Amino acid sequence: MTNSAVRILIVDDEPPIRKLLRVGLSSQDYAVSEAMNAKVAMQLVEQDQPDLIVLDLGLPDMSGHDLLAKWRREGLALPVIILSSRTDEAGIVRALELGADDYVSKPFGMNELVARIRVALRHRLQSQGEKPVFQTGDLSVDLVRRIVKVEGREVKLSPKEYDILRVLVQHAGKVLTHRFLLEHVWDELTDVQYLRVYVRQLRQKIEKTPDQPRYILTETGVGYRLQEV
Repeated sequence: MTNSAVRILIVDDEPPIRKLLRVGLSSQDYAVSEAMNAKVAMQLVEQDQPDLIVLDLGLPDMSGHDLLAKWRREGLALPVIILSSRTDEAGIVRALELGADDYVSKPFGMNELVARIRVALRHRLQSQGEKPVFQTGDLSVDLVRRIVKVEGREVKLSPKEYDILRVLVQHAGKVLTHRFLLEHVWDELTDVQYLRVYVRQLRQKIEKTPDQPRYILTETGVGYRLQEV
């Protein structure tokens, strides 16, 4: 999919934000449409069938959370990237758990948003199933043989450490909430502190500088993201 074929719907009630997004995304050759409220957004999704939605949570006629939940209930599978205030961690987590693909906090940089859009679109286009070997930077994860290497040297991980890394690899580039990781790694939902301990141990084994990680990034108050470098 090339940029010229991609249609992006901006849903935000603030004209300056819509203008900023329209100008910035159009300069990247995306086709941009705009909605100032949920009613118009629903009409445009039905009429224009965009490839991706950039959604503000604070809409005048319906909350962004309720609109997102409605779309997901109705089977809308296209990527949704949330725009949220930098302090609204609870709102971000709720949106991700409702099915948002990613988020960008206001104020945001256009380069960051475009990068998030590219990741979301790439995930949409990927075929089902896991790539046998995931490679980013010096990190290699063989998902078939369960072998992890850093700079060509095999790294021994505990079962839980590997399971956390596997889930992050399966969703590389996307932010995963604490709850999502706990549900996919532990049989029963457990305390988030266990997750933090295992992530810290995992970083000790795969990061050159664990306190300044290159691969497993912390999304404060939200979760973790495996960064593709």
